[in-house]
Amino acid sequence: MRSKRKSQSCTRRAIVAASLAGAAAAITPAAAAEAKGASTSGDHLIVKHRRVAVDGIEIFYREAGHADAPAVLLLHGFPTSSHMFRHLIPALADRYRVIAPDYPGFGFSAFPDRSRFAYTFAAYADLIEAFVGVIGLGKFMLYIQDYGAPIGLRLALKQPHWIAGLIVQNGNAYEEGLSDGWAPLKDYWREPTPEKRAGLTGWLGPEGVRLQYLAGLPESHIERVAPENWLIDQYLMQRGANLEVQLDLFGDYKTNVELYPQFQAFFRDRKPPTLIIWGLRDPFFTVAGAEAFKRDLPDAELHFLDASHFVLETQAPEAIKRIMDFLAKTSS
Repeated sequence: MRSKRKSQSCTRRAIVAASLAGAAAAITPAAAAEAKGASTSGDHLIVKHRRVAVDGIEIFYREAGHADAPAVLLLHGFPTSSHMFRHLIPALADRYRVIAPDYPGFGFSAFPDRSRFAYTFAAYADLIEAFVGVIGLGKFMLYIQDYGAPIGLRLALKQPHWIAGLIVQNGNAYEEGLSDGWAPLKDYWREPTPEKRAGLTGWLGPEGVRLQYLAGLPESHIERVAPENWLIDQYLMQRGANLEVQLDLFGDYKTNVELYPQFQAFFRDRKPPTLIIWGLRDPFFTVAGAEAFKRDLPDAELHFLDASHFVLETQAPEAIKRIMDFLAKTSS
């Protein structure tokens, strides 16, 4: 039986590896250039998979829509990538220019050594700022989820005039939004010993990554979540020193919490049009954290959905309708 399970595990890894290798091979510079030059009718509805050098680092991103349409920048969370927006991007492409990059160490972006790139949220925000400049995005609606929230809000502090509005999907900016599940991380922040760091690795193994998608969901909703989500994430997380990178980010998340007062001041001062879509069953970010946005953004739309951390996996039709209605009101 153990031999059979091992064989099945090897088979799954081989399938994921072959799938990822095929995808990477298809995204050649020539193919990207050809896609950028295409002008056939309806071509803007097709999601393009592109790469661009930003500060010497190759960033992979998904793009669809007309180049001169109102822009929407999608920033993904942990442990996923722009893959989490695979349903949303084509749904918005008819009216908007939609961009979804992968951060270094996630998805298909380059994975520079830790000696060459500081894997911190500040560095990610700097890189996304440079990325926006390289692709000529201009002013945009900002979608933030999980890790995308502190990265996007750091960017908003640096370039507030770029932000046309916010779509917040289980992305936290308030201390009451951190559930009891954050206790081991908070303990590590207070005393970052090697032993406590090692104790966080459970979230980086196969079951921990799987639970990011399934924790909190009722049995009837689990079948809605595509299993390639956690298989792809886990495969990519096993590259080189990526486990250490992820632990670095766990530790650095403390700096995001320290910036919460500045994020909240941005909300009060700039009053960006805001849509909040929140999975009620999220075990990581609380309902109280969603409601807290209304203190500083009283005009924000707040919608709770019967979902967990990754709303687009189980409630995509309702979430997309809410997003499209919001964009129609705020992007005209």
